[in-house]
Amino acid sequence: MSVYKNDRTAEDIKREITAVIRELKDPRVAGKMLTVVRVELANDLSFGKVYISAFDSIATAKEAVKGLEHAQGLIRREICSRLHLRKSPELKFIADDSVREGIELFRKYDMAKKDVKHEDNN
Repeated sequence: MSVYKNDRTAEDIKREITAVIRELKDPRVAGKMLTVVRVELANDLSFGKVYISAFDSIATAKEAVKGLEHAQGLIRREICSRLHLRKSPELKFIADDSVREGIELFRKYDMAKKDVKHEDNN
């Protein structure tokens, strides 16, 4: 399978998982600020890793992953029907801390930028 089609399908699955997460009623997932960071698919689309991040903490992401694994059958069925796939990939949900790390990196950058401006004014 071409890399382009694999990447496009991964982005489509990412979009649909995000939509399904908003519809879930599991208390481990509902009402949480979750982000699907990325989806990595096998070349034959039989297996996929879904990286989930939470704005709160990595503990929230790990709890949400447990809820998503519990709802994996529903998520796979919804992906298959919405994207008209013959076979839905087996999904493995992984807690990821990249969103929080990115926010902290931007905070540090802003602080450094303010320090440079302060030094230039003196």
